[in-house]
Amino acid sequence: MKLTPRKKKILAVLTVLVLAVVLTGCSIPKDSEGNIILIKSTTTFSDVMSDENWFSAIFVWPLAWIINNIAPVVGVGGAIALVTIVVNGLLAAVTLKSTIGQQQMQLVQPEMEKINRKYEGRDDETSKMRQANEMQALYKKYDINPVGTLLITFIQLPIIFAMYMAVERAEAVANGTFAGMDLQKTPWTAIQGLFKGDMGGIAYIVLFVVMVLCQLLSMFIPQILQKKKAEAEAAKHHRKPEKAGNSQKVMQIYMIVMIGVFGLMWPAAMALYWAINSMVNVVKTLIVQKIIDNRQAKREGTH
Repeated sequence: MKLTPRKKKILAVLTVLVLAVVLTGCSIPKDSEGNIILIKSTTTFSDVMSDENWFSAIFVWPLAWIINNIAPVVGVGGAIALVTIVVNGLLAAVTLKSTIGQQQMQLVQPEMEKINRKYEGRDDETSKMRQANEMQALYKKYDINPVGTLLITFIQLPIIFAMYMAVERAEAVANGTFAGMDLQKTPWTAIQGLFKGDMGGIAYIVLFVVMVLCQLLSMFIPQILQKKKAEAEAAKHHRKPEKAGNSQKVMQIYMIVMIGVFGLMWPAAMALYWAINSMVNVVKTLIVQKIIDNRQAKREGTH
């Protein structure tokens, strides 16, 4: 069966999500009783390197160590927030050019899909060459490096895994509370409690809802910016804006459903982290968009 471009995109997203969850779950070390082996304030780099592996020692241990040591000062929620902001800030600084390209790629999605529709069903070599040339011209127009946009994903994935595991394994998180909540309890457990008349889990359900809303905002901000750009570009040429295809919406639905399902089973600590991370991504997206707008204004000013 031949996969359409839309199905390929959906399959790619599902593969990444499933791979992330499977790899993360398999990588978290547990003791003989099935309990997660926590990283304590007294745990050293050498301990993790000798007892586990280089990934845990180089990536997970420093993040968990920082959370453990600043949690007594700013609280568990504050520690997770600070580490998330710092990690994302460092990643953004290191991968700024690729991040800009990746966001540009999202913004020109309607134009890309217009080209794909133009050559849909045309499999002859001449059509394929023309389609490739038009795509290349589009990338050149917006200074996009497709390879660079893929590279940023591979750079970010190990950090995402590491942050996930650090939150799961930090002793301060495992033994700490946030807004009176036990951070090891899951929203699903709270929902089950509601059916038994236990109203003590409302806060966990609220946290889960906040996490989903933050994720939705993180996902739709690029789409809103994309629509705004399309409308501005169309206004310049006195025509209707190009609309993004349904493939993007389908991918977003798949992602939010999967994240929602995982979020129900995650400890509250992970729901808290995911909500904070989503909001940091929103801010990062807006900052990158400002840089893109400034660069575009300078280019237009020189012409």
